[in-house]
Amino acid sequence: MRTEQITAKALKKVDDDKYLLSIIVAKRAEQLANGAAPLVKVDNKEKFTDIALKEIADGKVGLESITDIK
Repeated sequence: MRTEQITAKALKKVDDDKYLLSIIVAKRAEQLANGAAPLVKVDNKEKFTDIALKEIADGKVGLESITDIK
């Protein structure tokens, strides 16, 4: 699936709120960078932000997944 399609699908998961999507992607990418296991199948060349976007598009990560970060 192309990045544009993944982004469109992820946007639907957050009621087309681009600001909220960017916050969730950033926080999840930070979790991934700090050692969190990806919740989707990934290619080892993928960036953390791309993995986070896929997770959101698949409904595996949402706002509730990042709100407990300190």
